[in-house]
Order: sequence, then C-alpha cells, then structure tokens
Amino acid sequence: MKKIHTEKAPAAVGPYSQAAVTGGMVYTSGQIPLDPESGVLVEGDITVQADRAIRNVIAVLEAAGTSADRVVKTMCFLADMADFAAFNEVYAKYFTEKPARSCVAVKSLPKDALCEIEVIAEV
Repeated sequence: MKKIHTEKAPAAVGPYSQAAVTGGMVYTSGQIPLDPESGVLVEGDITVQADRAIRNVIAVLEAAGTSADRVVKTMCFLADMADFAAFNEVYAKYFTEKPARSCVAVKSLPKDALCEIEVIAEV
C-alpha cells in the first residue's frame, strides 16, 4: 500500500493520509474546502466551498497518478440538504463521467465546512 501526499491539497488535520493506493485503486480521505496554502476554510456559499473541496480531491488524485475521469465512486457530505441542487451544479462540472455516488446530509463537518467529498478511483 502506498500513501499519497501533495502540497497542492490541504495537509491532513489528523492522524490519516490524504489517500492510499492499493490494488490499482486510490482511496482518498475526505476533502473539505480548505485553501491548500493557508489551511483556512474558504469563505463563501456552497458553490464556492464545493468547488474548492472538489479541486482539493482532484489534486490528491493527480498526486496518485490518476484523474477525475477515472473516479468510480464519490461520497459527498453536506451540512444542509437544501444545498443539494447548487452542489450538484458544481459537481457536474468536474465529474463528467458520472461515477456512482452517495450524498448525505450530516449534522456538522470539520471546521464548520458546508461540504466534504471523498472518492475511489482507478489508478
């Protein structure tokens, strides 16, 4: 198993890796909308935060040697299901191959983020 780390995505804020590669697949940890350089949550609505979170997960995928078009499954977490439609608009711009997906509302997310996303992709 190979651990993945890139400076182009926020550093892990706990005892975990940004991703792990095994068996030809990469499993990313959840990415919230943190600015990779400052580590600070980006300000803005769900569209701004979703864009940053997805760009963070794509940076991790690229560090693992793959891309968004090879994503098999996404798991999306929203702080408010009322943001579902707006989140989908941003999501559709990046995940054009339409991977399998789960999307759920949760009580809260780290640093009071509005969304978090993790993926499984082919390497």
